[in-house]
Amino acid sequence: MKKSLLVISIMLVLAIVAVGCATKGDLEEVQAREKANAAKADQAAQDAQAAKVTADEAMLKANEAVARAEEAERRAAERERIAEEKERIAEEKARIAEEKAKQADEMFKKSMKK
Repeated sequence: MKKSLLVISIMLVLAIVAVGCATKGDLEEVQAREKANAAKADQAAQDAQAAKVTADEAMLKANEAVARAEEAERRAAERERIAEEKERIAEEKARIAEEKAKQADEMFKKSMKK
């Protein structure tokens, strides 16, 4: 009985070991999957690199646009300052002209009184 139980146990262990072993086909299938995954990873890395290049180009264009906008804003502020200065000068000239007109009017009135 012990002997037959031992034989059955050994056969059971051998059967489990035989079923647990990978065949050459299984190994080739695993290697093929690994190669496919590596190829997908390489493609993903290339896509990521291309996306990074595109993002860098977009960032460069955005920075250039910001610089142009800042320059335009600076020029607009300068033009506004110049326009305000011209307006101030024009107001000063108008005030002086008004004063001269008043003086001329007063001189005319004085000369008419004589």
